[in-house]
Amino acid sequence: MKPLIVTGTDTGVGKTVVSAMLTLALSGIYWKPIQSGIQNGTDTKRVAALTRLSEGHFRPERYLLKEPLSPHRAAELDGVEIDPGNLQLPNDIASGRSLIVEGAGGVLVPVTRAMLQIELFTHWRAPVVLVARTQLGTINHTLLSLEALRSRSIAVRGIVFVGDAMEDTERTIVTLGRTKSLGGLPYLKALDAESLTQAFAAHFKRRDFEAPDG
Repeated sequence: MKPLIVTGTDTGVGKTVVSAMLTLALSGIYWKPIQSGIQNGTDTKRVAALTRLSEGHFRPERYLLKEPLSPHRAAELDGVEIDPGNLQLPNDIASGRSLIVEGAGGVLVPVTRAMLQIELFTHWRAPVVLVARTQLGTINHTLLSLEALRSRSIAVRGIVFVGDAMEDTERTIVTLGRTKSLGGLPYLKALDAESLTQAFAAHFKRRDFEAPDG
């Protein structure tokens, strides 16, 4: 399989929408191993609704936690112990098939009291797509996230910018962060399979997201 991790500079930056877009564009399989917050539905169900892909394009969460909090705290409130050994990549995906793995929150979010999410990324040995806002504050958040990923020798494919284009901000991040802009996803009037497919065709290149078999 070809795993690709989608993470963000913060929560709410657009990881789920980007993951849906990539699942469509790569005809991939979507997996969110830890879901924190289920009152308004899960991200897996949202991606399924956005893409209208069949059930075979999705893998179930390993942990469903009630509260929209960092996984370590949400698990404690639910009386659940997250076992890192239960967070291995799915082993039922054919060679050559893309697996889109959506992380929870930012790269340094605690999964347990003893493990950060970035440690999972290191263990999975898969390239990362970093999703970043274009709004004020994104330079600091994005460069810090890149620094953390680089310190763990995690391969970064590049950045997907979400929001209104900010040319100088994006150029500054790419230059100082020594990385690549994979493209920008503008705010869309409608969020559905058609709009995501059109946005990918207009603003991205498939080859930038194609990972080697892992």
